[in-house]
Amino acid sequence: MSAREEVLGRIRTALADLPAHERTTVVPREYLRQAPGVDPHDLAALASLFVERLKHYGAQTHRVPADQLPDTIASALNEHGAHSVVAPAGLPESWLAGWAADPAHRVLADHPQLSPAQLDAVDAVVTNCTAAVADSGTVVLDGGPGQGRRAPTLIPDCHVCVVRAEQIASSIPEMIGILDPGRPLTWFSGPSATVDIEMIRVQGVHGPRRLVVIIVE
Repeated sequence: MSAREEVLGRIRTALADLPAHERTTVVPREYLRQAPGVDPHDLAALASLFVERLKHYGAQTHRVPADQLPDTIASALNEHGAHSVVAPAGLPESWLAGWAADPAHRVLADHPQLSPAQLDAVDAVVTNCTAAVADSGTVVLDGGPGQGRRAPTLIPDCHVCVVRAEQIASSIPEMIGILDPGRPLTWFSGPSATVDIEMIRVQGVHGPRRLVVIIVE
């Protein structure tokens, strides 16, 4: 018998004398599932709230139509001074084609997997996402096409993440239902940061110091 089975067995024994209705707990589901003050069907309003939250965390944001996405990605990478970029499998080649046309720029695939040392030498990573939350300014990756494994999104100094407007939910409870719990989920809100004992905010401790989120509307 495992320790888990032993503990659960003791709990069942302790509850055996209770009436059946006292052994069953009904979890209330009347809590607010959508962000207050915003229409969850208003994509423009959700994008505006999302941008507001991201800016609070120190992220750089852009709202662009689909045809301007490659140029916006290129501008973000050039602004960062990037010369090498990781492109996860499934990322549309057209997104980086213009930037990669410069012979000084390199696009690296993560197959076979790049080592931590190789990733540390890369300037940036470009991904899409699986979902986002307006109310908390959160982006979620699940390792799907165009997102890749977790390491390339943590080690390079700059992460350019593309979010489609229709992927933005108003709140976390609203978004939870669309996620696959069997996938490796990574949640982040703004660039990596921490605050030391003197309350000084330092970015880039556990991930990229610079986050650029491009919302495609």
